[in-house]
Amino acid sequence: MGDPNAGLPPRYLRTAEAARFLSLSGRTLEKHRTYGTGPAYRKIGGRVVYALDDLKAWADRGTKTSTSDPGAGTVLPAKRHAPVPYAGKERR
Repeated sequence: MGDPNAGLPPRYLRTAEAARFLSLSGRTLEKHRTYGTGPAYRKIGGRVVYALDDLKAWADRGTKTSTSDPGAGTVLPAKRHAPVPYAGKERR
């Protein structure tokens, strides 16, 4: 049996729907967006939307088989992380 959604256009979810899909609060998803630690999103007009495939891919980065499994990637918490070094001239 094939995928029932095959041939359909990608489904986009607003922040509240995407948060429910991931079992997070909408505020947590907003924080992830602010800190750049969350799933990819799109801005259409003034609206933020998430593709289902992007939400699944982001959640799958945290897949582990045991507590000692380093896994393929990491889903970071929604908080400020160490800044990325500046590639241009030195900052004042």
